Amino acid sequence: MARATPTPEFSAALQEAAQFSTGLQRALRTLGQVGEVTLGPTPKDAVHAEDRLVLYRFKPLVQRSARSTPLLICYALVNRPWMMDLQEDRSLIRGLLGAGLDVYLIDWGYPDRADRWLEIDDYVNRYLERCVEHICREHGIDQVNLLGVCQGGTLSLCYAALHPERVANLVTMVTPVDFHTDGNLLGTWARETDVDALVEAHGNVPGELLNLTYLALMPFRLMSQKYVGLVDMADDAAQIANFLRMEQWIFDSPDQPGEAFRQFVNWFYKENRLVAGELSIGGRKVNLGAVTMPVLNVYATKDHLVPPPASLALGDLVGSRDYGTYAFEGGHIGIYVSGKAQRELPRTIAAWLLAREPAGRERVQGRAESSARHGG
Repeated sequence: MARATPTPEFSAALQEAAQFSTGLQRALRTLGQVGEVTLGPTPKDAVHAEDRLVLYRFKPLVQRSARSTPLLICYALVNRPWMMDLQEDRSLIRGLLGAGLDVYLIDWGYPDRADRWLEIDDYVNRYLERCVEHICREHGIDQVNLLGVCQGGTLSLCYAALHPERVANLVTMVTPVDFHTDGNLLGTWARETDVDALVEAHGNVPGELLNLTYLALMPFRLMSQKYVGLVDMADDAAQIANFLRMEQWIFDSPDQPGEAFRQFVNWFYKENRLVAGELSIGGRKVNLGAVTMPVLNVYATKDHLVPPPASLALGDLVGSRDYGTYAFEGGHIGIYVSGKAQRELPRTIAAWLLAREPAGRERVQGRAESSARHGG
């Protein structure tokens, strides 16, 4: 019986598969040559510690601006903060330092079983407050600039509402505010999750479980496509190292203290208390109308974790007369590490903050009054 002649399409598919296999083998060889990679390369000093928390102050890269209020970065609890300083050429922190800012960062660390009963109150009114106290004491000042990122932005909003006298200027970055907007798949999943049963079963919620949840939001792109892309960088050790750093960050997910996680899901995702004006922390009501300091709300237009409407709801809730937004054309990860982000965000954030220091406030006020006169 004569063999069928392969079609051109089948032959092309076989050739493509062979090329892919060869490329994958080269990529694996390069992976073996790269060795261990590290995150957070920018020099820094640990200046304060409490329980798992460490507060870092970054060493200056240029002369610090004499009129710059220290900037405290509050990152999310659910991931490590080194996405802000992934590598030398992909580091929002290095960009801010290069603009002359004095930058501090909270590393929440790795909670263990002893932290099972920590509450949102502990993170906002104890840990975050004591970091602010330390910075103010060291600099002989009353206020800091605060940059809150993702879930850390939500915590920063709560802090600024409860302690407005401590925050000179507030920057929120890919920060969820309205947890019930359309198109928020993570919010939909969270509302359907029996978080009480989850916490009762596990105590602290495993970081691996949360990580799988985030990956499942975009399974092809986040779990398959990126590994296929390894072939395209098979012979480039620098690109392979970049890939490994990103993978290390993605899969380095701390466990979450059970009670704080339960509260965050119930209060924010399920009950949307921040928008409803029904949130209380430590026995005090969180009123976003008390956020009267200047606010810059940075969001990503293609964010699959914090859709733009979830962040933009902030504008209708804060009491600030100096509120502005900045739209980054990209996604939730790209806003930290893309080349576009490195060019745009540090410069934008630093310029906005420096314009609101004492020497720049008169100009800002003048622009606000001019805008009001012209109906802006």
